[in-house]
Amino acid sequence: MARPSLSAEDLAQAAVRLLPKPRLLTLWALSWRWRRVVVYRPVQPANRRLLAAWRRGGEVLARLGGLVLWEATEGCVAPFNAADGVLSLCWASALETAIAAAYSPAQQARAWQLQGLWQSQQLSRYNHARAYALPLPPHYVVVVDAGDAAGSARMLAAALAEYPDAQVLVLPCPDVPGQRRTLADAARVQALAADVHPAAVLAGAQAVYCQASSLGWEGLLWGKRVRTFAMPYYAGWGLTDDAVPPPLGRQPVPLANLLYAVLVACAAYVDPETAQCCEPERLLVWAGWQRVQRGRFPTRLYAYGFSDYKKPIVRRFFQGSAVLFDVAQPPEQATLVVWGRQALTVLPENAKQWHTIRLEDGFIRSVGLGADLIRPLSWALDSTGIYYDATRPSDLEAYLQNYPFDTPLLARARQLRERLAAARLTKYNVGTGVWQRPPGSLAGPVILVPGQVESDASLAYGALGLRTNLGLLMAVRSAEPTAYIIYKPHPDVVAGLRQAGQDEAQTHLWCDEIIVDVAMGQLLEQVDEVHTLTSLTGFEALLRGKRVVCYGLPFYAGWGLTEDKLVADRRSRRLSVDELAAAALILYPTYISRVSGQFTSPERALDELLAWRGQAAWRLWGRKLLRKALLLELWLKARRQPVPPPG
Repeated sequence: MARPSLSAEDLAQAAVRLLPKPRLLTLWALSWRWRRVVVYRPVQPANRRLLAAWRRGGEVLARLGGLVLWEATEGCVAPFNAADGVLSLCWASALETAIAAAYSPAQQARAWQLQGLWQSQQLSRYNHARAYALPLPPHYVVVVDAGDAAGSARMLAAALAEYPDAQVLVLPCPDVPGQRRTLADAARVQALAADVHPAAVLAGAQAVYCQASSLGWEGLLWGKRVRTFAMPYYAGWGLTDDAVPPPLGRQPVPLANLLYAVLVACAAYVDPETAQCCEPERLLVWAGWQRVQRGRFPTRLYAYGFSDYKKPIVRRFFQGSAVLFDVAQPPEQATLVVWGRQALTVLPENAKQWHTIRLEDGFIRSVGLGADLIRPLSWALDSTGIYYDATRPSDLEAYLQNYPFDTPLLARARQLRERLAAARLTKYNVGTGVWQRPPGSLAGPVILVPGQVESDASLAYGALGLRTNLGLLMAVRSAEPTAYIIYKPHPDVVAGLRQAGQDEAQTHLWCDEIIVDVAMGQLLEQVDEVHTLTSLTGFEALLRGKRVVCYGLPFYAGWGLTEDKLVADRRSRRLSVDELAAAALILYPTYISRVSGQFTSPERALDELLAWRGQAAWRLWGRKLLRKALLLELWLKARRQPVPPPG
């Protein structure tokens, strides 16, 4: 009795179960359900030994038992890190039928659009490597060295004979990790390194020579002549020049058939940030954006002054670059990574010969305090200065002063700030209490004065006159004698993780109320104004349309949005709130997804922050225990400090 063919719905449901982590139990369950031997062919079997063993055993079982073998393999986009889950899946057993099928004009048009998207995003199956940095020859062909000496020599001889006026660039086959090179540099032959991203190399080639490498398929995506010396799935359809006769049943088809079959009909994709199946367009755009983010900085960075806790976070924000920590003498013209301004003291004396990137928390950070060792969603990676330092320019100030904000970007910024306000999200998102403004009519406005950590660098470099919380409260009371002033101490001070400010105990004499455990997002809804030194609360108030008075020079002052007690001479441009939000929330910070561990957008970071806040309540007890442990560690360190001699 003939087994019925598997429907598209069957394949889609199976893909959901296999992505992003193919598992042996899933393969067995599908085999039982379909009455077929379902196997998975890992691209790198050494990393998935059980799956590879089941595939070999499944082949024997199918042959001896007369069963149908149904094979899935990793699709056209591999994960950036070998330890990550599978991003795409291809039903290899269905490819032959799908390639020969007839497709509608709409399906063919989608195939061409996907080809264009692949090219515009500069993609390859493996996208972790950097693009080739040296100039390419004006005329060249590519030979893919798969580690087979005889086969590679045959391809090289054919390339040299068929293109006598072209250079031959040898690329190692990315499907064979750790292979030995069989072709070396010679006359007209140049062997490229294994860690070269092939997209730019393939884009300029006249032809691609391969056995069964995925680079042959990518050559077709780039519209190149492809010469095959084996019979991969993309050969034998009249689209490649084949040295091996095609099997029976393979007849010439349009390129759109091959594209649609491989990228759509027999493929499944997982969105790395939601772990749900998605369309190929979504994954291709995501992978292309990851490539751009991973290539922003030099391949090697030298970081100084980071704790063991922060080192893996630094590496995550600089993925795509190798980060070395506390190297005694970095090479000349190296790029150094430090935290804020205070970390400059750990650099060698002649640090001026190096480039420096300074790090600081972003403006949409976490649910919980950084001092509680809560991992951040965003950091600022600044190559010019740092945003809180008003004594010198920064990347953020350059965006605000010079960036040509367009309509789509401003619409995106407006939607983002409206979502932040509606969801009551701020930088840390701590506090569980509720506060209501005093009932009845008041003689003056309700003014929020946010406390700051007085030893913080943002006050040292941004508050060029007044620098204490008590002094700020006294100035606000003097300027607004009829106002109802509420004072909110900094959450790090409340938690006991940072020292209280000078004469902090007297703050109650200069305000009407002190508020502690209230979420800043809820509090900003109730107040009329915010008066601050340099606190980020002023920025969060601007996003909500509040009046903000600045007694220092935070990054958001000096642009015509705040009432400023100091003058920022470098800041001459007048901005809208949406332009401020576009620079501070979209252009300047770097976001890392808590789900995928990869770069993400501020909109997706906001989604994750909302989910995180919903889960955070039951973890509050754990945070309190960690906080007590940190306080104990600080106390023990203080006890170990040497006591200075008297006099």
